[in-house]
Amino acid sequence: MQPNRRRVVALLLSASLGALAAWPALAADPYPARPIRLVVPFAAGGTTDILARAVAAELAKLPGWNVVVDNKPGAGGNIGADIVAKAAPDGYTLLMGTVGTHGINQSLYGKLPFDPIKDFAPITEVAAVPNVLVLNPAFAQQNKIDSVKDLIAYARANPGKINMASSGNGTSIHLAGELFKTQTRTFMVHFPYKGSGPALTDLAGGTMQVMFDNLPSSMALIKSGKLKALAVTSARPSPALPGVPTIAQAAGLPQYEASSWFGLLAPAGTPPDVIHRIQQVVAKALGAPAVRERLQAQGAEPVGNTPEQFAAFIRAETAKWAKVVKDSGAKVD
Repeated sequence: MQPNRRRVVALLLSASLGALAAWPALAADPYPARPIRLVVPFAAGGTTDILARAVAAELAKLPGWNVVVDNKPGAGGNIGADIVAKAAPDGYTLLMGTVGTHGINQSLYGKLPFDPIKDFAPITEVAAVPNVLVLNPAFAQQNKIDSVKDLIAYARANPGKINMASSGNGTSIHLAGELFKTQTRTFMVHFPYKGSGPALTDLAGGTMQVMFDNLPSSMALIKSGKLKALAVTSARPSPALPGVPTIAQAAGLPQYEASSWFGLLAPAGTPPDVIHRIQQVVAKALGAPAVRERLQAQGAEPVGNTPEQFAAFIRAETAKWAKVVKDSGAKVD
């Protein structure tokens, strides 16, 4: 072999060996290697946003974890959910899903641009949250409404004169109100917003009179006296609101229960090892005493279950809320 040819072969061999030596390092590149986009399908200030930012803040304490919260509100959470459903399945675009996006909307909307089951890979349920029936204090005082029974009596005597705000069509906040209207045979006018934040602003300001909000986003306004809490929508009273009964107790409606939940999901096809990596770090963060206490003080109960458990839970919730939507007659085209 000529010297020049030997030199070329040697160089090619050296380059090939170098590439092979580097490949395992590239293959073992740890996740995450760049910032993670966490899409919140509602406006800032609501419970979905509060929980997403709490998770992002905890993960930011870990080396290499940088989670950027991106609010994409609209269509009851469907706009943000669709963005994630169509994103690359690489673990760098996640959704803070809700009972609305993944339990209710499939039954409420005539057609969705995504499949809540087939287009997503569940990671973990972040928190379970009761809703709370809150009123504008001036409205309550003016009409002598101090209990759920008072509200029912006023609504029956004044059909269509109560404005009921929600964080959007298809949310548990909306459906909690629809279920209440069905079971109490009352009529309140529904006004859907693009999240709890703007809805609460109008409720506290007096444009709206009633809302069945997620407890964490209403808590500060309740404590400051800007909202009046009548009851929670869960099966049991919330330790975060001592003395506030459930709607079932206060109104004599034993079948009434409409709680919310929030959880992380990735696009379908995301590698299982990435899914489990995210679940492990999020579950560990939610299990930290300081985090648990902070969320519980706002009325949220941290969960952190496995992807398999969360997937089974979503399937059960889809069936449960399909019945609620059917019974209430609610529909969004």
